[in-house]
Amino acid sequence: MSSHNALLKHVSIAAEDTSLVAKFDIDGNIPGQGAYVVGLLASTPDHSHQRRMGIEFMNGEAVSFYCFSHDGTEENFDLKGVEHSGNTITGHFPLSTIMGLAKGHLMTAFSDCDGRDYQANVPVEEAL
Repeated sequence: MSSHNALLKHVSIAAEDTSLVAKFDIDGNIPGQGAYVVGLLASTPDHSHQRRMGIEFMNGEAVSFYCFSHDGTEENFDLKGVEHSGNTITGHFPLSTIMGLAKGHLMTAFSDCDGRDYQANVPVEEAL
C-alpha cells in the first residue's frame, strides 16, 4: 500500500445514547487488498489505564470490531456497529468502552496496514 493511500485526515468521536460514535475520514479509500485497521487509543493522563478500540478490514471488508483494555480484557462487538462508505469509516462502540476514564483523558487515533503501524497519535475531535 502506498503511503499516500488511506491516511487518516480527520477523526472525531461523539456520545450518542449508549454509543461512542467514532468517525474516521481517510484520504482515499479503504485498501482493497491486505489488512487495514483504524482505531482509538484512550488512556488516563498517567497512562495507568488504557483502551485500544479498533475496526479491522481485510481485503476492503470489515472483519473485526473490538476493544482491548490495559488490564487484559478483550471485547469483540457485532460488525453491525461498523459502517463504511468511500472514505468514511464509522464505528458505534458501546459507550462503556471509555467509561471510567476521567475528564482530561488522552485520546488519539491510529491506523495499521498489514500489521505495521501506519499512523499514530492522530488528533481526535471530541464531543462527549
